[in-house]
Amino acid sequence: MSVATSRIEDTHVHISPAPAETLYQFDETPLLARQRQQESNARSYPRRIPLALKRAKGIYVEDVEGRSFIDCLAGAGTLALGHNHPVVIAAIQQVLADELPLHTLDLTTPVKDQFVQDLFGLLPKELAREAKIQFCGPTGTDAVEAALKLVRTATGRSTVLSFQGGYHGMSQGALSLMGSLGPKKPLGALLSNGVQFLPYPYDYRCPFGLGGAEGVRVNLHYLENLLNDPEAGVSLPAAVIVEVVQGEGGVIPADLDWLRGLRRITERAGVALIVDEIQSGFGRTGKMFAFEHAGIIPDVVVMSKAIGGSLPLAVVVYRDWLDTWLPGAHAGTFRGNQMAMATGSAVMRYLTEHDLAGHATAMGERLGEHLRILQRDYPHLGDIRGRGLMLGVELVDPDGALDIQGHPPVHRQLAPLVQRECLKRGLILELGGRHGSVVRFLPPLVITGAEVDRVAEIFGRALAAAVASL
Repeated sequence: MSVATSRIEDTHVHISPAPAETLYQFDETPLLARQRQQESNARSYPRRIPLALKRAKGIYVEDVEGRSFIDCLAGAGTLALGHNHPVVIAAIQQVLADELPLHTLDLTTPVKDQFVQDLFGLLPKELAREAKIQFCGPTGTDAVEAALKLVRTATGRSTVLSFQGGYHGMSQGALSLMGSLGPKKPLGALLSNGVQFLPYPYDYRCPFGLGGAEGVRVNLHYLENLLNDPEAGVSLPAAVIVEVVQGEGGVIPADLDWLRGLRRITERAGVALIVDEIQSGFGRTGKMFAFEHAGIIPDVVVMSKAIGGSLPLAVVVYRDWLDTWLPGAHAGTFRGNQMAMATGSAVMRYLTEHDLAGHATAMGERLGEHLRILQRDYPHLGDIRGRGLMLGVELVDPDGALDIQGHPPVHRQLAPLVQRECLKRGLILELGGRHGSVVRFLPPLVITGAEVDRVAEIFGRALAAAVASL
C-alpha cells in the first residue's frame, strides 16, 4: 500500500500504547461515580468516554487505572501539539520564572504584543495589513458573540445568515446560529433573533439532491437570489457566518469554488463574511487557516482552541472598515490570559518552523487511504471526507433505501458501537453529524506515520467488531 510519509520524526513518549489485542472493560470507578453524582446533567463527553485521566504526553493519555489511549479527540482540536509538548511547558515555565503578570484585563504587555505580532504574521498579507484584533473571554462562543456585535454595529443591520449543520458555540447568541435543533428545543425562543439559515454545500447529501459542480452552482444561485430578490422576505444581512469545514456538523468541507462564490456574492452585496476557524485553524486542515485553501480574504475570522497553545484563549480578527464600535463594546474579565498568549506564541512558531500544516496534509492523506481500503470490505463507510487532520467517516446502512443521490441512509446505531469498540482497544474518537452518525478524527498535528497506521488498525478492528454485533 502506498501511503504518504511522515514529515516529522517519531518521538519517544513515556506512556506506552496498549498492545494490539488489548480489550479494556469500563466499570465505574470512584472518580467516575462521584462525577456522575455531583456534576451537572449537562455533562457530555464522560457519558461516551467514561475515563478518569491521570497523565498525558503527546498523542497519548493514561487513566487512573494505568490504561493508555491514543487521543484522537485532542480537546476537540485544541491540542495542536498534543499533550504537554516541550515548547508549551517551556513557555509556561518561563512566564512563571519571569514573574510576569498573569491577569491584565486588556492592558498590554510584551507577551501580548508578541502574540499579536506572531498571529498577524500567520495571516494572509492582504488581511494582516488592515487587521484589528479583539481579545474575548476565553472561549470560542464568546468570540462569536463579539463578532455578531461587531458586524451589527458596523453595518447598522441586524440579520445574520448562517448555515444548516453549522456549529458556533453554546451561548444564546451563538446558539441561535446553530443548525442542530437538539440544544435549542428546550429553550423555546432564543434571546437573539434575525438569523436565517441557508443550505450548506454538503456534497454527499446535497440539500438540492444534486451534488458535484451542479449542486455548487445551484447553491450559489440560491444565495445570490436571496440577497437580491426584493420579495425574498429576508432583510439585507449584516453578515454571513460560515465554517470552511463544518466540524460538529459532520466534518463537511465546503467546495472551494463555492467558497470563492460566497466571498464574491457577499462582497458585492456589502455583507460581511465571518469565517469561524475555531476548530479548523492553525494547520489543522493543511493550511494555517482553512479559508486559505480557497484563496479568499474574509472580513472577520473567529479563533479559539489551538490559538492558546492548549490554554483558554479566544480572539476576533477583522478588517479595519468594521472597527466602528465604541470602547467597552465587548469585554470580559479573562481576556488578558498572559500564559495562554505565551503558549500560543510558542505553538504558532513551532507550527511554522516544522511545517505542521504540510505534515497534517500528509498524515491526513495517509489516514484517508487506510480508511478507503477499509471501505472496500465495509460498505458501512459511506463517505470519507475532510481536509488535513480534520477527517470524518459517515456510517451508513448499506441495506437501507437509497436517497435521491443514490446514497444509503445513515446508520444511527453503528457509530456509537464503533466508538465504544475503539475505546475498548485504546483509541479515543468522537462522533458528530446528523444523528451522530459520523466518526471524527482530530488527532494532534504531531501524530507520526506509524501512529496513523496504528489508529487505522484499531479503527478497522473496532469496525469489524461493531458490524459483527449488529
